[in-house]
Amino acid sequence: MKIPIYQVDAFAKEPFEGNPAAVCPLDEWLPDELMQQIAMENNLSETAFFVPQDNGFRLRWFTPTTEVNLCGHATLASAHVLFEHLDYDRDTIQFNSKSGELSVQKKGARLVMNFPTAQLNKAETSSFLEKAVGITASECYRDTDYLYVVETEEQIRNLNPDIRSMTKADVRGIIVTAPGEEYDFVSRFFAPNAGVDEDPVTGSAHTMLTPYWSSRLGKKKLVGRQVSRRGGMVYCHQKGDRVEISGEACTVMQGQIVV
Repeated sequence: MKIPIYQVDAFAKEPFEGNPAAVCPLDEWLPDELMQQIAMENNLSETAFFVPQDNGFRLRWFTPTTEVNLCGHATLASAHVLFEHLDYDRDTIQFNSKSGELSVQKKGARLVMNFPTAQLNKAETSSFLEKAVGITASECYRDTDYLYVVETEEQIRNLNPDIRSMTKADVRGIIVTAPGEEYDFVSRFFAPNAGVDEDPVTGSAHTMLTPYWSSRLGKKKLVGRQVSRRGGMVYCHQKGDRVEISGEACTVMQGQIVV
């Protein structure tokens, strides 16, 4: 069996920036175990698989160790593959996923994803979290992830978290964020429980970051920078119970998996 595969740098204007994702277009579903093995073989933070369905596509995402309910950068990468390589000729792609309906619209060089907004549930800053992150938070919230707010961009850039301690968290991951010097906010994202010690650029984390910074800064449209080693730009628009998350993407590899 030969399975097409693309590797796409999402939230990137040029190759080797942003967050790499693998994308496998399918005519029909492979066994779950095989998709997980392919994701483990790719050893990227996410591998996306999609199958045509009604007027859109069913989309699933796998880290090297587990399937996840929502992934932003691999959704962006999947839309990029459809628009740039598979001759998708409509302006908007409809994806059905474990997180419900997701749409991606092409607007110039950017792809605009429409995702459900996460909840900002106030949380206590536990000693466990402080030890894991390595600095004290000014605020902390919880949903699928922890949103851990600190004072300065410098603190974010200089973080040296205890990844092993982070595995004790009973959530997917930990978002650490602060006001930006050139951008509205900066962030980093750590998810060792999902097999990803640090994710380069995390679209789904911005479903929490956007409502928080929109409320704090009093503006609906924001520009965020995830300041991992690769780094990437994320353009955000708070729209009630939905959030638009936008970025660019570029293909860096194309080939086949032989199984």
